[in-house]
Amino acid sequence: MTDFKLISGNANLALSHRISEYLGVPLSEISLSAFPDGEISCKIEEDVRGRDVYLLQPTSPPVNDHLMQLLVMIDSCKRASAERVTAVLPYFGYARQDRKDEGRVPITAKLVANLITRAGADRVLTMDLHAAQIQGFFDVPVDHLYAAPVLNDHFLSLGLPRDEIVIVSPDEGSIKRALGHAKRIGGNVAIVDKRRTSAEETTQENIIGGPVEGKIVLMFDDMISTAGSICGAAKIIHDRGAREIHVATTHAVLCGPAVERLKNANLASIVCTDSIPLTPDQILPQTQILTVAPLLGEAIKRIHRNESISRLFQ
Repeated sequence: MTDFKLISGNANLALSHRISEYLGVPLSEISLSAFPDGEISCKIEEDVRGRDVYLLQPTSPPVNDHLMQLLVMIDSCKRASAERVTAVLPYFGYARQDRKDEGRVPITAKLVANLITRAGADRVLTMDLHAAQIQGFFDVPVDHLYAAPVLNDHFLSLGLPRDEIVIVSPDEGSIKRALGHAKRIGGNVAIVDKRRTSAEETTQENIIGGPVEGKIVLMFDDMISTAGSICGAAKIIHDRGAREIHVATTHAVLCGPAVERLKNANLASIVCTDSIPLTPDQILPQTQILTVAPLLGEAIKRIHRNESISRLFQ
């Protein structure tokens, strides 16, 4: 496990160090800076010729800066004659722009996939894409991991009574995710009927499925952005008499009014992973951060050894 290189951008250095510790492979030296006009400067300070290189860089906010930094790092590795470059994206920005839902709009997720591929990435390792079909936007192999095992293990460790749990899907699009968690954790499943009124606003009207009165509700989503959907769902669940509500997400984007909304949502816990680094003002007293470093590290190890990673989905 010493014949490949781990190189980290600036997007999530804490997670990169955890992955490095898990693998027992130090992060390679890299110089990243900016010219006075904002252009990104990059120099890899170690020899990567003929090596397997893994670039660790989620395209989290500020998305454009981190994406451009990733592209520059890929180009640096390819021009330094790296044998294979794998872009490790714990969080893939622009994933929500994955289709044309009205006229004269781009499919930006495909554009970003093209940029990463054309820059020279030979493979992509990512986690909890907003839509699984985004894998098909890349013209290189994509390994798509799920943080569900990490989140499930957390709630199982709490010893919650299965007959008192209700797994609630915050919208119709997350039903499959809710069923997957219910299969592992137990409990009934319910769905919140969500209606989107604009790009930023949603309304929640009804709960379909098992009753939530007096129950422990667990809600899972792939990301929390402005927290409008998850907090709207929490309100209607509270109104229906739920005993306590726990919210879990892979990617805590938390932009705009998200933190204020979560603060006022009366949630027992907010569980997220470290795929995106949180600033101190984004961490509430009930926030619990789980690391996905072992999951990503094990995937890197298995990819490098040409082994199956299907066991990581269990």
